[in-house]
Order: sequence, then structure tokens, then C-alpha cells
Amino acid sequence: MTVHTVEIPEDNAVFGQTTSAFAGFGYSAAVRAHGLLFIAGTIGRRADGTIPDTIEEQTEIAIRKIEEILRLENLDLSALVDVTSYHVDIRQHLPGFIEAKQRLVEAPYPTWTIIGVSGLASPGLLVEIRATAAYPDSSR
Repeated sequence: MTVHTVEIPEDNAVFGQTTSAFAGFGYSAAVRAHGLLFIAGTIGRRADGTIPDTIEEQTEIAIRKIEEILRLENLDLSALVDVTSYHVDIRQHLPGFIEAKQRLVEAPYPTWTIIGVSGLASPGLLVEIRATAAYPDSSR
């Protein structure tokens, strides 16, 4: 089995100084295996490391980071096949999350599981999104 780790360049404008988290926590941003791209949980931390107060901005940043990982692999959001998002205070923040998601993610939609949690890795984080994308089928 061939496994390819997606490396986010340290000077990447979308991720900024947050790329240090990959080495610091010992994980990869994404891994390609068996025609799929597995994208690690992505949060809405700005490139300068700060955390926005609103669910809308955190959602947009997290989705833009996923979009950037896909771009590095010559894919876009339409390649997503399965997404799971984790939400702090889900009842309070779900409307803002849905609003931001609807602005950024277009049909065809991936499957999407939404889970409420009591907290995420850093205080102030409201959402974390993990995703799986499929590479185009070369046999078609």
C-alpha cells in the first residue's frame, strides 16, 4: 500500500503560523491512501494563531483550510465524500455554522455528520471539521 502524506508549506498563507501544530501534536494535515484523501480535524484558528469569536468565521476558516489542502492535491471541495464536524454548544452555534457552510459548500454535497461536544483542544474553539475526499477515478 502506498501512503502519501500531504505537507503544508511553512509559508502557506492560509495556514500561516498554525502549521507548527502538525509537528507539535505529531500528526499530518492529510494522508492519501487507496484513492482517498483523509483530512485531519481542522479548526477555525486564523493564520496568525488567534481564534475568532464567531462560529461563522471559525467555520469559514476551517473550510478554507480544507479547501487549501484539497488545492495542494489538485482537488476542490466537490471531491469531498464524507465530513464530520464537532461543535461546542451545538444548539447555540448550529445556525451560524449552517449559514457559513451553505455559503461555501455547493452540490454535489458530501455526507456530513454533525456531533455536539463539550469542548475542543483550545478554549474558544467552537468547531472542528474532519473530511475525506476521493481522487478522480482514472478508469473512467
